[in-house]
Parts: sequence; structure tokens; C-alpha cells
Amino acid sequence: MDGALHVYRREGSRFWQCSTYLGSRNHRQTTKETSLAAAKDFARDWYMERCVEDRQRRRGGVSLINGSAQPVVAEPGQVMDGRRRPKPTGPSFEDAATAFTSEFEVITMGERNAGYVKSKSDIIRVHLTPFFGDTALEDITAGKVQEYRAHRQTSRVDAKTGKVKKPARATLHHEIVTLRQILKTANRKGWIAAIPDMSAPYKTSGKLEHRAWFSPEEYKLLYEATRERAKNPPKPRWREVCENFHDYVLFMGNTGLRPDESARLELRDVKIVKDESTGERILEIEVRGKRGVGFCKSMPGAIMPFERIRKRKGLKPTDRVFGKSPRELMNTVLDELNLKFDRDGHIRTCYSLRHTYICLRLLEGADIYQVAKNCRTSVEMIEKYYGRHLKNNIDASAVNVRKARPTADTARKKATKPMK
Repeated sequence: MDGALHVYRREGSRFWQCSTYLGSRNHRQTTKETSLAAAKDFARDWYMERCVEDRQRRRGGVSLINGSAQPVVAEPGQVMDGRRRPKPTGPSFEDAATAFTSEFEVITMGERNAGYVKSKSDIIRVHLTPFFGDTALEDITAGKVQEYRAHRQTSRVDAKTGKVKKPARATLHHEIVTLRQILKTANRKGWIAAIPDMSAPYKTSGKLEHRAWFSPEEYKLLYEATRERAKNPPKPRWREVCENFHDYVLFMGNTGLRPDESARLELRDVKIVKDESTGERILEIEVRGKRGVGFCKSMPGAIMPFERIRKRKGLKPTDRVFGKSPRELMNTVLDELNLKFDRDGHIRTCYSLRHTYICLRLLEGADIYQVAKNCRTSVEMIEKYYGRHLKNNIDASAVNVRKARPTADTARKKATKPMK
């Protein structure tokens, strides 16, 4: 808190203390915590409460510091609202959001994906501004942030079913990140002294769930269905679309590319080479995606679908191989095969083809470091979301160890052995 808050422990005490200087006097409080990390969390919340109380006291509101109630009197230049409280006159959330949007677009130009930059403006316009609006920045506390979380859990209702539509965990996280960035902008401009604690108050250690993928049997069922659809499309004019989709499924299952990476893939990014270590023909792909430029070496099974689609489209070096991801056709085929959800209820999408590639490589005993490097991700991500649910990663010989049992002769010799 820029040096305004101190956490310390007295000699001979096992509890951490916290202190700050507000309202012309020192405030001290025991955290009753023996862990420094827990004490810091307590101290941060305690400090923010003291700041709110000090602001109320200076405005003429009820002072909770000394327990005495003061009359509500507006300071010069302040306006009283309908609830008999003075309206704050400082910068509002909307001012900070406008400043953040203008800065973020300029500073990240060329560094971040244009869609990601636009998503920040959409979050501010659709969710944050309607809730916070003209709220003074100094009134946005940890409690106000928690109110926003609760609001988002109940603010949307499905028109068809009438049930509440809760946002996905990643969606809400993205919104809180955007809110934190706005408040950081306000802090840099000197509009607020510190950023409130924005961590989830009731967060637990969540269950690690695997990414939705296709087992070998399910993947075979999928590409056989797409092959049949390519031979006999529902309508003759859909033949080329179905053929391209079949090649897309095979290509993605043999390369592990992300859907956005395959959408950007151009013909000049792909080369057919003979691998020196295996002697097989594979694809060397220059991948451009969320991690910048990376490289991928495919499985031999990616050669045929790539050659088919190159010939069918008559691609030039700068033409995109696939273009937009076939999301709607993927959903249609998965619904027909009853593969839209896995047994845990996780939804399958085009991204599941990447998860399938990673899992199949691990099932075949591939080195986890090489898989991570080829997929442009980290070993930690592979172990966390893919490796933990694969039975082939468990060495039965190392688990099923049994202590050697004594034979009858050994027991008899031990019984007749003279005592020393």
C-alpha cells in the first residue's frame, strides 16, 4: 500500500500485528494469524476498512473509528444525494475506464491480438460501466468488487428457460482482470492511493479437470463419419465443404494446432520434408498464433489431407489453407454421433482435436518435453491438464511392489537358529 501499511511481529509473540497512520493518529490491530501470508491478507482488508471509515469521518458521516456518530454535513462544493449522503466529487469509474481504453489501444498496438484489445472495450461497455458507472473511484472497495461478482452470477436470465445463466469462470476472471487494469490506471494517475483487494473471498482449491478430448475409439468414429459425409454429403453442393472438413479433422488430429493457428495457416508456412530421425515424410509448419511464431512437426498422417486440400483449392503461397474454423459443421457432426459432451459433461469443440493429439502422443509414450515443445506450451500445462488422467503414465511395475515372503525352509532355519 505504498508504505502506508505495516505488518510486524513483536518479540515473544506468535501472532502478526498490523498498523497504519490515518486521521492524525496511529491504528494498530492484531491479525491473530501465525502465517505471514494470511496476516498480509487480513492486514490488507483491515487497512481498506480503515480508509473507508476515515473518508466517512472527514466527510462528516458516521465515524466507526471512535464509535461516535457525526452529523451528515456536506463539505463545500459537495452535493447531497437522496439518501442524505454527500456525493463524491472526485474522478469516477467511467473517467478511469475512458483513460484505460485510450491508453491500452495505443500502448499495445501491434503487441496484442486486435480481438483481445477489442474484448476489453466490450467488457467495459457491456458489464463494468453499467454496474460501476459514475461511482467514485475511492468508493470501489473489496466489498464493492465482491458485489459485482454476486451481481454477475444473477444478472442474466435465459429467455427460453427462465433460469439464471451464470458466466463461465474464465469469463468472470477476464472481467476482474479488466477491472484491475482500470484501477491500476487510476492509481498511476494519482486518483486513488491504492488498489483494493480483488481476490475471490471464498476461493477454494478447485478440482483439476482434464480437457475434453476424443479417445482413440471416439476419434476413429469421428473421422470415419466425416469421411462418409465427404463421400455422400447431405446435399450435392455441400460436397467440397464436407471434404474440406474431413481433411481438417485429420490434419488437426495429426498436428495439434490450435484452431486460431490453423485459421491463420498459409500455404507458404507448410513444407513437406523427410524426417532424418524416422525416415518418414512429415510436415514442418511455421505456426503463428497466441505465442507468436513457433514451429511444429506433424505426424505422417497429416501429409495426405494437406495434399488433398492443396490440390482441391488450388492454393497459392499466400492463400490460407483452411481459413475460418468449421465450428457449425463440427457441432452438427458431434451431435449426430452423440459426442458433443464427454462423460464428465465437458463440451467438445474444434479445440478438442488439439487435446486429442496431445493425449494420443502421451498414450504412445512420447517424451512429455518434446510434446510440449511441439505444441508450443509448457510441460507444467501438459502435466496439469493432460497427463494426470492417462493410465499409461502409471508404471504398474513400480506400483505393484510386493515384499518377498519367507519360504518354509527359511522359517524352519530361523526357528532352529541358536540364541547368542
